[in-house]
Amino acid sequence: MKIAISGKGGVGKTTIMALLAREFKRQGKKVLLIDADPSPHMAQTLGIRPEGVTPIAEMTRLLAERAEKTEGSPFYQLNPQVNDLLQEFMLEEEGYRLMVLGAIQKADGGCACPENHVLRKMLKKMLLEADEVVLLDMEAGVEHLGRGTVAGVDHLLIVVIPSNSSIRTGLKIKKLAEEAGIPRIWFVGNLIQNANDRTFLMAGLGAEPIAWFPDAQAIRSAERREEAVVTIADPLDNAPAILAARLTEFG
Repeated sequence: MKIAISGKGGVGKTTIMALLAREFKRQGKKVLLIDADPSPHMAQTLGIRPEGVTPIAEMTRLLAERAEKTEGSPFYQLNPQVNDLLQEFMLEEEGYRLMVLGAIQKADGGCACPENHVLRKMLKKMLLEADEVVLLDMEAGVEHLGRGTVAGVDHLLIVVIPSNSSIRTGLKIKKLAEEAGIPRIWFVGNLIQNANDRTFLMAGLGAEPIAWFPDAQAIRSAERREEAVVTIADPLDNAPAILAARLTEFG
């Protein structure tokens, strides 16, 4: 099963993806997480030493060579060889496997076209060939849908919180995901305090989220202490287990 997650910035998608990974791990599944956010935090959220992960986007020369694009040329090789990258840039720790795609780290870093081209190909191959649970943490907003990096996923989770701006972004993501042909698109409610929050979200979205995550003090406290979110014992209204069960049900 291949699952991507998206949403407006700051809605908690990385936290939800980490908790979902923990739940699948508890079920005995082999979990691979791909952090495709330009500001990657999945390693810290899982309690994995971030210095042990080599972001693929740092290997700009290698990626440009794989894309077979020379400076000044508008053309890219359509089928770059990426199989060896799958293991080279993967870290396994604490029972999780993690890849971090990385991002341009300076204002004048220029176009990331070679990186995006090879990364898109790598993701497509990995998502199509992997037999384990693959969880893809996307960047905030809608740009990743335009680049096609979620091609081949079985599910797209759109995290929304009880705010009009989050709803607007969520609906835009849903529209683009439908146009991209993603088969199953779900909203996930987060930072829910009461029934009014649920009613507000359902009215704005025109649909009921597949799962509801509470506004949990335990999560905020863990993040402030820089502790791994997956170590939280709080049941969180059983939301991670409910979400995993629903996704498994729909295949």
